[in-house]
Amino acid sequence: MENILSGVKPTGQLTLGNYIGALRNFPKYQNGEDHVFVFIADLHALTLPIEPETLYNNTRDIVAFYLACGLDPTKASIFLQSQVPAHSELATILGNYAYMGEMSRMTQFKEKSSKLNEKKIGLGLFTYPVLMAADIILYDAKKVPVGEDQKQHVELARDLVIRFNHQYKQDVFVLPEPVISTSGARIMSLSDPTKKMSKSDANGDIFLKDDPAVARKKIMRAVTDLGSEVKYDKENKPGISNLLVIYSSLKEISIEEAEKEFEGLRYGDFKKAVADVVCAKLEELQTKYKEVIESGIIDKVLEKGAKEASLIANETLKRVKKVIGLYGAK
Repeated sequence: MENILSGVKPTGQLTLGNYIGALRNFPKYQNGEDHVFVFIADLHALTLPIEPETLYNNTRDIVAFYLACGLDPTKASIFLQSQVPAHSELATILGNYAYMGEMSRMTQFKEKSSKLNEKKIGLGLFTYPVLMAADIILYDAKKVPVGEDQKQHVELARDLVIRFNHQYKQDVFVLPEPVISTSGARIMSLSDPTKKMSKSDANGDIFLKDDPAVARKKIMRAVTDLGSEVKYDKENKPGISNLLVIYSSLKEISIEEAEKEFEGLRYGDFKKAVADVVCAKLEELQTKYKEVIESGIIDKVLEKGAKEASLIANETLKRVKKVIGLYGAK
């Protein structure tokens, strides 16, 4: 039996990219012998300015969509990062084993800090990867499903595990492995297919709460490419390639099979077919989302998940404290 961990940051509305790249895969892990820990990374959301009401509502929505996507709270532990204090405590400890140089080389830090006034770059943004490493390490997780853009953070967690275990000459932590979906792992913006669908582009993103009619318009207006052939060519046809990934992922077929379906058809016919599939999925998810919201079970699910997560996290924290010599650790 292995522990599997994944999480989502509540900094914006969930997108179709979040669903294809992560949410739809979670239920696949919960039906075996492995234990699944899925959390909302609400402490990570504080690394950039966010309104309290927005944070609260986004958090609730993520839990509701987790459940709507098939996560079963009797088989998986769903919880808030902030409700398990061990996350913050282990991050404080791990910060002493991370180096300034490797922190400053983290791609996401460089990208996000470049958009901020240098005097207003918060320490939390800089140390974000250390907290993420703590998130992973606490649960002895061997498998960590992540998007391609988060792989570097899991690699840092691996470096910290190796460094820590070597220093204390024992296997204190389990070495995690990133698990990246081979299909639909990175969905791009409809308005700029060279950029990831990232919760911030009202025209390029399809949100899971979008009215299907709105989503259809976005797809029909999506940026396409020169020529008329529906073919996967990420370099020369990024727009069509992105739509092919979306279509094949939701239909659960290969990109090659999708290409054959649209052989000889025009872009307009192809976009209509993509829109049909996307709208059908949105309607399905939104119906289940509404049922979850109206059921009033979110608080109970989170309370149960936090208790289950704390049992594992606190044991890991005790083990660490004992190894490094903190007084009173048993």
